[in-house]
Amino acid sequence: MKKFLLALSILLLGASACFAKTTLNVATFNMRLYTDSDKNAGNGWEQRGPVCARLAMFHDFDIFGTQELYKFQIDDMLRWMPGYNYIGVARDDGKEQGEHSAIFYRTDVFEVVESGNFWLSETPDRPGKGWDAACVRICTWGHFKDKKTGFEFLMFNLHMDHIGVVARNESALLIQKKVKEFGATLPVILTGDFNIDQRGEGYFTVLKTGLKDSYELAEMRYAENGTFNSWYSDRFTDQRIDHVFVSPCFKVKKYGVLTDSYRRQEQGIVENPQDSPAELMIEKYSARMPSDHFPVKVILEVE
Repeated sequence: MKKFLLALSILLLGASACFAKTTLNVATFNMRLYTDSDKNAGNGWEQRGPVCARLAMFHDFDIFGTQELYKFQIDDMLRWMPGYNYIGVARDDGKEQGEHSAIFYRTDVFEVVESGNFWLSETPDRPGKGWDAACVRICTWGHFKDKKTGFEFLMFNLHMDHIGVVARNESALLIQKKVKEFGATLPVILTGDFNIDQRGEGYFTVLKTGLKDSYELAEMRYAENGTFNSWYSDRFTDQRIDHVFVSPCFKVKKYGVLTDSYRRQEQGIVENPQDSPAELMIEKYSARMPSDHFPVKVILEVE
């Protein structure tokens, strides 16, 4: 009898683990590649890179897709973000040459079961430009398992072309095909800089995969701006070109466009604000953006 009860308790524990609620903090973040022109304009990676890392950690990103980072920027992120690792290769040679669409994840939360990459082109198994694209474009994917609950899912992360209209539409069709190919049995999360807003043809092509826009599903939204800022702290758009699409099994508890900024000293003028304590001094700084895109974060639940 004792053996029977022990076996039953183990079975029930296993069943509860299989069906335990899983909560995922997922994000997409185009962190902007390194350029000398950005540095000369006061938006150098040296000053904003650590801000990107702290932003991701403060907002508890469990797993997030990134776009544009070079290998040395990825290495910096790993140094600034202990406890994270990544999957992905560079788009130009499938190794380390060029920009990545890397997926970062917390190593204490997730196990990588399998991962891979394909190119957004007519020849997805090797590097090359597709259709009318201006650049080589890549999608990185991973099969992840939650170490605590056992929940498994696929995540795709990409960066569509910023010039080629045909390339964006064809890339959306390719994603549709790949999601159906890889995601036949597992829930799917698709993140990226799509360079297509919520009104574009490619946006609706992605929806034909059966995936849903997390913005539309969210029980709570914090989206006071679109997702592209072009380095300006004082501009507004309602266009969302960075997206998180999810399988219908996910509940989207929260959706946010994170408009965090940081400060950089300009003229160093110190003022005493009116109607404030005499010892309170405020220096003149300018608001700076960690990237020319705002990150999007979603909180997902699945049972």
